Amino acid sequence: MGKSSLSGAWGEALAAQFLRKKRYKLLAAGFRCRFGEIDLIAQSRTHLVFVEVKLRKSAGFAAAREYVDRRKQERLRATAAMYLAQNPTELPSRFDVIEIYAPEGTATVRPEIYHMEDAFQ
Repeated sequence: MGKSSLSGAWGEALAAQFLRKKRYKLLAAGFRCRFGEIDLIAQSRTHLVFVEVKLRKSAGFAAAREYVDRRKQERLRATAAMYLAQNPTELPSRFDVIEIYAPEGTATVRPEIYHMEDAFQ
């Protein structure tokens, strides 16, 4: 996000904390390979979850989830396949999007967090 008042690392930390409160086990953050990056990889009781975190000041222009377009989804799928090749599991996997709206950037006291489970196939 460049040098804006919003920090991707801050948003990912908030999303990780949010998932932990929902009893998810965090397995990886910022997993990178030649295909791309996955912000968070977590395990729920039933799924291995690949999470894309979207941080915005507002939904005024478009909802944060709308920035996870088809090309981004393809990169996430390829990166997830690489992770699964390195870390086999019996659990089914899914892709979630966590939207965080922080009107005052990192100074936002109570950012709004929305968790969309199984956001795309």
